[in-house]
Amino acid sequence: QVQLVEYGGGLVQTGGSLRLSCAASGSIFSINAMGWYRQAPGNQRELVANIFSGGNTNYADSVKGRFTISRDNAKNTAYLQMNSLKPEDTAVYYCNAHVLGAGPPIPREYWGQGTQVTVSS
Repeated sequence: QVQLVEYGGGLVQTGGSLRLSCAASGSIFSINAMGWYRQAPGNQRELVANIFSGGNTNYADSVKGRFTISRDNAKNTAYLQMNSLKPEDTAVYYCNAHVLGAGPPIPREYWGQGTQVTVSS
């Protein structure tokens, strides 16, 4: 089993910054991809950014140039640096990981519990 624990959410004013962290632990052989999704009230969960084991990244158009995703493979941890925050970034942010464990070589998807990010205008 694998656990994802997120840190770093909170309340910030428009234009401010926050850094989210997601630490994976448990039965991990390798992590193919880690990412962040968000869900605002009344909206579907959407991809914010993800990063693959080789370092390639992918961002939603709405956050390009403002958010940066990174990862520390040795620590099984991903980070999301969020700058120039806007009220429309307000949402619950969920960490996501595709993990290869000790069993069959088939990645399994895991989710964190979510962390609230609120941007005040």
